[in-house]
Amino acid sequence: MTAVSLISAKSYEIAALRQSLEELLEPLGGMRAFVKPRDRVLLKPNLLTAGRPGKECITRPELVYCVAQLVKEAGGEPFLGDSPAFGSAKGVAKNNGYLPLTEELNLPIVEFRGQRYATASENFNHLRLSKEAMNADVVINLPKVKSHMQLTLTLGTKNLFGCVPGKMKAWWHLEAGKDTQRFGEMLVETARAIAPQLTIIDGIIGHQGNGPSGGEPRFLGVLGASADVFALDRAFVDILQVDPALIPTLVASQRLGVCPELQEIDFPLLSPSALQVSDWKLPDALIPIDFGLPRVLRSTFKHFYIRFIKEPLNAYAQK
Repeated sequence: MTAVSLISAKSYEIAALRQSLEELLEPLGGMRAFVKPRDRVLLKPNLLTAGRPGKECITRPELVYCVAQLVKEAGGEPFLGDSPAFGSAKGVAKNNGYLPLTEELNLPIVEFRGQRYATASENFNHLRLSKEAMNADVVINLPKVKSHMQLTLTLGTKNLFGCVPGKMKAWWHLEAGKDTQRFGEMLVETARAIAPQLTIIDGIIGHQGNGPSGGEPRFLGVLGASADVFALDRAFVDILQVDPALIPTLVASQRLGVCPELQEIDFPLLSPSALQVSDWKLPDALIPIDFGLPRVLRSTFKHFYIRFIKEPLNAYAQK
């Protein structure tokens, strides 16, 4: 039976958070159950944007810091990577206060490069994915609990879309976004291909309303972890009391037979019902997933401008 560990956690203060993570991972065997000496370990947070620091749009740097500590103590060699919507992973990390903590741990931040990988999926057998993720010995997925204006909620499965490099994400919105079921299936197949060994969801403070970036912070006081990203997502949907039928990734994962029902999941600590909130805010309205060609082209241009012109010029000016 798949195990999902859930605890109440109230603080991002390093010592308290470290203790919470150890408590969270203990029923799963601790970090050493996932990381062996000399393993190269990708830490994959949600680094969506540099534009709204303090609005809880991204995974908290304190969480990444504590997880990196645990990986190092298990003998692993952690590195941090993501493919943000705009700009570079290092640029977004810098704007959101990551660098003091990553520099203290000598934690490298890598930019994802893409390569096509064969998958078991007949509908998505040509996925272009991050080489850094696919070549890592261990992937630890570190999503943020957020509402989402296209997908209702973004949790562990959607966070792995960040392993699709550069603006390929926008082109997937164009190619698959006309069909919500197809887009949800593509996200599930991406998650299956990346196959994270461990997912830890940052739910101490979530982001509700018009997410993934236009909403507001919301204290939840929850951390969750599992080796099964789909089971963990299912548990958080119950915590937030959102109809599973509204979430394309969950619908697709259940249709493909990779997401267990709640009664098939072992909760060794707290159950979702013990952590439920009754007034989690979803988006004011859901907008189409399909970005349309003009929007994709504008997004692509903006990405390249920030990544290859604005950020290098800012770095040069600070020298």
